[in-house]
Amino acid sequence: MDLRQLNAVLAVVDHGGFSAAARALHTVQSNVSTHVARLEKELGVSLIDRATGQVTEEGAVVVERARRIQAELDALAADVASVRDQVAGQGRIGLIGTTARWLVPALVETMAQRHPLVRVVVHDATTSALTLQLESGAIDMAVMTLPVADPEVVTEPLFDEDRLMIVPAGHPFWAHESITLADLDGQPLLLEPAGRPFRNHLDAIFDERGYELVAKAEVDGTRLMTSLAFEGFGAAIVPASAIPVWLGGAWRTIPVEGLAGRSVGLGTRRQGLLSAPARALRDVLRQVIAERAAHQPGIHPVRDT
Repeated sequence: MDLRQLNAVLAVVDHGGFSAAARALHTVQSNVSTHVARLEKELGVSLIDRATGQVTEEGAVVVERARRIQAELDALAADVASVRDQVAGQGRIGLIGTTARWLVPALVETMAQRHPLVRVVVHDATTSALTLQLESGAIDMAVMTLPVADPEVVTEPLFDEDRLMIVPAGHPFWAHESITLADLDGQPLLLEPAGRPFRNHLDAIFDERGYELVAKAEVDGTRLMTSLAFEGFGAAIVPASAIPVWLGGAWRTIPVEGLAGRSVGLGTRRQGLLSAPARALRDVLRQVIAERAAHQPGIHPVRDT
């Protein structure tokens, strides 16, 4: 087994076939096929279904490990280069979309000033998707909603933020200055799917008090759910950072009494060792949040104790 074989398998999976993999690797198709076949022979399994071009169940296991190996090799090269000279290489960070909106510009700008040789790669996804990307080694770290149940992900708190209800014009709550959980009994809402942390929190509160939680629609993605509320599709309870301060329109926000806020933290792989560029990115991220989070409406940085 060698790196050329692993790279060939990854290229076939990532580019959708042997011909595309060969183009991406700047070689001929026969070389890619040979590398994959030799690895299959060594492992005694088929990794790519030749009839469909899809990765097999065994192949998926190899791909997951190969991505981690590639990420560690990239980190090794970056660490060595950083010892000799300035910190250089790639720092890959994932962020939940609502936080990315205000955090990414300051993060990228500050990194460019302090570590100009580090290329910052940003992934925008939900917490559940970011968890999978962390596990696979596709990203070095992720700014995500806490808590994260995956034991392979280690987290640290970054900030808390208020949750507010967005109501479109004409909604029964439009004239309210605030609402209570009792007011939401039986009211159709845009909600996260069952199983998400905040949805579980709402379900538990409503069950405890005997209220009925009604889903007008279940939406896996805070930013999409917020957009639907802005467009007048329905009312939604969202974190403060989901609401751009510059956005106008026929909607308003209302605080919900007795409702817990959202905690946001930084996640990394328990077994991973951050490269020098990733460590630099993490340190700048912490500083940017400490300096700017308090200036975002409804966001409260976690203070060191």
